[in-house]
Amino acid sequence: MTLIKTSILSAISTIIRVVTGFIVVKVVSVYIGPSGLALVAQVQNFINMASSVASGGITTGIVKYTAEYREDIEYKKKLWSTSLKFSLILSFSVAIIVALFSKYLSQKLLGSAEFQYVFLLFSATVVLFVLNGILNAILNGQGEIKKLTVLNITGSILSLIVAVLLVVNYHLKGAMIYLIVTQSIVFFVSIFFVIKSNWFKIEMFIDKLDKENVINLLKFSLMTLTATISNMSALIFLRNYIGTNLGWDAAGYWQGVWRISETYLMLITTTLSIYYLPKLSSIQDKEELKREILHGYKVLMPLVILMAVFIYIFRDLIIKIVFTEEFSPMSELFLFQLIGDIFKIASWLLGFIMVAKAMTKLFIYTEVIFVISFVLISVVLINIFGLIGITIAFMVNYLVYLLMLSIIIRIYLSR
Repeated sequence: MTLIKTSILSAISTIIRVVTGFIVVKVVSVYIGPSGLALVAQVQNFINMASSVASGGITTGIVKYTAEYREDIEYKKKLWSTSLKFSLILSFSVAIIVALFSKYLSQKLLGSAEFQYVFLLFSATVVLFVLNGILNAILNGQGEIKKLTVLNITGSILSLIVAVLLVVNYHLKGAMIYLIVTQSIVFFVSIFFVIKSNWFKIEMFIDKLDKENVINLLKFSLMTLTATISNMSALIFLRNYIGTNLGWDAAGYWQGVWRISETYLMLITTTLSIYYLPKLSSIQDKEELKREILHGYKVLMPLVILMAVFIYIFRDLIIKIVFTEEFSPMSELFLFQLIGDIFKIASWLLGFIMVAKAMTKLFIYTEVIFVISFVLISVVLINIFGLIGITIAFMVNYLVYLLMLSIIIRIYLSR
């Protein structure tokens, strides 16, 4: 499937996700306000981080090797069986740890023990998060883009229904529970789509643990876990820093503009995950790799720039539609955030090469260095400029990251 076709399918799915996502944000904003939105984001970041650890961070590896050995049934049997066993061991371990420290996590992340139930509920359902991720990765690697698109659309609609019912009736408590139960529900939808695939057989998942596959998957595990844990930890820390020093409403304003960035960039990041990773993984010739990178820039970067300009021009209207008047102070945060988004996607187009080619050490070094630099620059600029400082830090950090990746990938392609 071509980049353009994948982009179109991704666009259909993403538009629905964007619309449903904005409706959820609107409902959350109306019923719990800026400070509530910030607290919900803390839980969401923790869920992303813990789920990644529970899965072993191997979903990217599953996509790569499933795509690379799509015609090799025996290899895929070993790969999928190993992935399932590996993830189940980790997910049950994470579930026990989260349950034991649920009260501490509630106090540390949310400032109160009253949300302990959130972490207990997550510990009971984390295995479903993990299994859903594995099934989606297999569909992606198998090239089942249409099926994956329908699955994502179904998941978005279900998420919207659950969110509205819970938030309207239970406010902040409902928003917390929504984050957890949605993925659990979507898992059962994923099973339905996988079972209906002509390549699905139960014996593909019950082979013994394969040492070679464990080693191969661990390369991606280290990359995924480093990226997820470092990024989620940084967001949790910075949101807490803003909440402590500028107030939790201010943290909610930043979360609002961050959420807008995440949502409109779904079109690009979904395309990168579904099309780019399998494509780059399968390319062995460096000249062909160069052409694919340039093609990506030609197709995707103009789209990112147009979306960023549109959002900036209509930012005040977007705040009124998506949020409430209570969020109007976040208007001043858009300029540097949107410029940073452009640098972010430009750098990710290069960064995906490190993932596809399993450049583990280099990926980890760059990821850790630039997450730390983002936190440090943010703290300094928040203290100098106030809340807008964190968006300036975001822009500066991704500009430097892009320049560094340009040098790294140029060297790699010239060898």
